[in-house]
This record gives sequence, structure tokens and C-alpha cells, in this order.
Amino acid sequence: MIKFILNNKNVSTSLPPGTPVLDFVRYRKQLMGTKIGCREGDCGACTVLVGDLNEGELRYRTATSCLMPLGNAHGKHIVTVEGINMSDLNPIQQAMSDESATQCGFCTPGFVMSLAGFCLSKKAPTVQNSIAAIDGNICRCTGYKSIKRAAARVANLLAQRSEGTPIQFAVEQEILPAYFSNIQERLQALSLSLNGELGNDNPLAQRVGGGTDLYVQKHDEIKDASIQFLFDDADLKGIRQDGNQCIIGPASTVTDLIESAVMQTYFPDFKLYTKLVSSTPIRNMATVGGNFINASPIGDFTIFFLALDATLTLSNGVTERELPLRDLYLGYKTLDKQSAEYLKQIRFELPNVTTRFNFEKVSKRTHLDIASVNSAIKLTVEGDVITSVTLSAGGVAPIPKRLFKTEEFLTGQFVTEEMIMEATSVAQSEISPISDARGTEAYKRLLLSQLIKAHFIRLFPELNVEQLLVIS
Repeated sequence: MIKFILNNKNVSTSLPPGTPVLDFVRYRKQLMGTKIGCREGDCGACTVLVGDLNEGELRYRTATSCLMPLGNAHGKHIVTVEGINMSDLNPIQQAMSDESATQCGFCTPGFVMSLAGFCLSKKAPTVQNSIAAIDGNICRCTGYKSIKRAAARVANLLAQRSEGTPIQFAVEQEILPAYFSNIQERLQALSLSLNGELGNDNPLAQRVGGGTDLYVQKHDEIKDASIQFLFDDADLKGIRQDGNQCIIGPASTVTDLIESAVMQTYFPDFKLYTKLVSSTPIRNMATVGGNFINASPIGDFTIFFLALDATLTLSNGVTERELPLRDLYLGYKTLDKQSAEYLKQIRFELPNVTTRFNFEKVSKRTHLDIASVNSAIKLTVEGDVITSVTLSAGGVAPIPKRLFKTEEFLTGQFVTEEMIMEATSVAQSEISPISDARGTEAYKRLLLSQLIKAHFIRLFPELNVEQLLVIS
């Protein structure tokens, strides 16, 4: 039995735990404000809030309910647009109305929920952050200027927030209903009654983390499947530093990485990289381990961690083994992993003062899109010489690829324009892109060359080599 709080009511259901939350709230609870749009997490029309207890504190994040299984709602607070309604329009809804930020209205609940999530977050109440909160919501008819104005008004609502939690402020200022103030206590009480109802000992059960890709590709199959849920497994969570190593639980989300003090310290540009990856609701759901095991040739974080030469710990519940991430991929969607094994841990060596790192991505849309080609590089530089390098690329082979020949060529080199151009030629010799919906073979070859050049432009600004990007 799955139990959670839906808006202001405790609910339970014996529906298959793989059923999307979207279908449950619309068809079982008749909460029609949550819309069915793309069913791929792309449009944001089905956005809901997900509240859970994180280290004893109530935390809310947005999620696309079309990709969220009921099993991942277990023990949490799920909020639809009906759950933030008040006797009159709440200030978020009023801002949308006053700024004429709605036309057909189909997408409006999703925008409102994303802005509500911003009100419940600890992010600084800036216009920039308010607009960033709606980066997973698409409007097809109104245009975005009026919506951005409404987002700015919401940021201004929060400008007086100082002491207390965001939840307390939102309730006190009547931005959100008063019942939010006792949800933490209700979730604590609910947690005492759960008793591990979602345990699954079926060795053939489908393992599900965030489900953000699995539900796109196998929607009809997964909703009725036997599932082992990993998203809330405490043993698979967490990001910590151990000496010069970073240890990551594979159920950690992209948002967990963004908020990690370790990642912020050692990768100052990490937020810039992640702006190129999906959207806020998807980043809140997508797990690092899921990105690896999905085995997409263009998985953004697979490429990121390939360049960091990450090592995986795989377990079958009895024995464990370590496997370099670079050796995980045997062929297209084929892994060096037994069916009984699961990903238990990810670790990599943290950068030091001689290390330079960069990630680049090109897609049809700048944001909220799958890569045509992506690439990451880690260089160690002593004096003017590259002493070690790892270089990865996606979209140029059947698997996420380490460019070993190019790495070998770059090692021991002085950084010059001529050397960079020769490196791009070496890279061309070890890739095999295909023409598909994301670009022709020739285009992908060109993109990889440009991304390698972009790495050096970013990492060696003193060279003034912007002319490298000019296509001859």
C-alpha cells in the first residue's frame, strides 16, 4: 500500500507502484489542474511539488508528475495546483493574472507550481532565480515576457524574507495555504506507519531511480512492472569528500550535485554546466546512477564523469567489485554488469591546483534538450606543459567515449594553436558518428572539433585563441 499526503489529505492506494503520479491525481482524484502534455517531462504542464523530510527538515522540490512513479511519492507530500488554492487567487496566481501571463491557460498551472516551488526554496529571492525556477515550463501561445514579469513580481514578494523558514514566510504572508505549516509533523507521523511497504525481493524486478528516461522510453511497460525503487534508498544517497576522493551515492540527483558543498568547492563552474542539462524539475528527479546505467551515448553526466575517470562499485547484494566507468560500456546499450548487480557507489579523484576541467554541450535548443554532441576534459598542467589529460565525448560513437588517442597525443604538449588543431584531427580518427535526428555525421564531426577548441579557449584564456572557432 502506497501512502502519502496529497495536498491537505492523507491518501493511500493499492495501484501498481509504477503508475505515474499524473495519472493518479487526474483519474483517481479528479484533480484536473495538473495537465497532460508531452508525457516526456519536457513541457512542464504536469508540474507538482514534492515535499519530503531531508535530515529532519521539510524540503520541497518541483517534479514532472508524468515521469514520477507512485512509488517515489510514498511517504511524501505531493502538491497539485489545487493544493495551493485559497479563497481568492494567491499572490502567485494574481501576479500571472495582473501581468496577462496566461492565454489559453493550459500551461499556467505548471508555471504557478514552479513559482510556488521557488517560494518554498532557500534560493535568494532574485528575479534571475525566479525566472530560472520556470526553466522547465513551456508556453505555446502567450510568449514569455509577461510570464517573466510575473516571475519578477513573485521575487519581489519574497524580498522581505529574512528569519524563519521559507515555508513559515509563505504561510505568514498568505502566499500559500496555512496547512503547509504542519506538514512536517504530519510527514513525521506518516513515516512511522510506512513499515517498508515498497520492499521488493523479486530478483527480476526493474530497478527505478528517478525514472526520467525510463518513463519516456517504456511508459506502458513500466507502469505495471515489478519495481525495486532506489530513489529514496538512504544507502545510495549522499555526496561527501574522503581525503582527495569524492564519494557519490548513485541515487543522488543532479540537484543534489548542484547543492553539494564538495562540488561547489572543486567545480566553481558547475552551475553553468548544469544549466545546459535538462530543467529544474528533471534535475530534481534524475539520478547520477540512472544516467550511467541508462547507457545513452550522449548522457551528459556520463560524459562529465568519464572525463573525471570515475570508478564504480557494483554489488549483487553479497559481493562487490570495482569497475572504471570507462569500462562499463561494451557496446550500444550493453553494459559490463550482471542483471543481479546494482550500482552502489561512484568515486573519483578531486581536482587539485594544477587541474583544469571543462564541460561543453551543443543541442538543437540551448536548454532543455538532449545533446547532439557533448564533451568534457580534465587537464593537469605543470608550467606550460600538459602532463595528463582525460577527454570524453558523446554523440560520436555507439557508447559514451573516452578519446584515448587524443589524450595520448595531448600529453606532454605545449598548448599552442597548432597543437589544438592537430588534436582535433587526431580526435576525428577515433570517432564514428552516425546521421540521425540530432545531426548529420559531418555536423557531429564538426561539433566535436569545435568543442575541443572550446575547451582550450575556456581553460587557457591567456592564449587569446578565439579565432580557432572560425570554421574554415
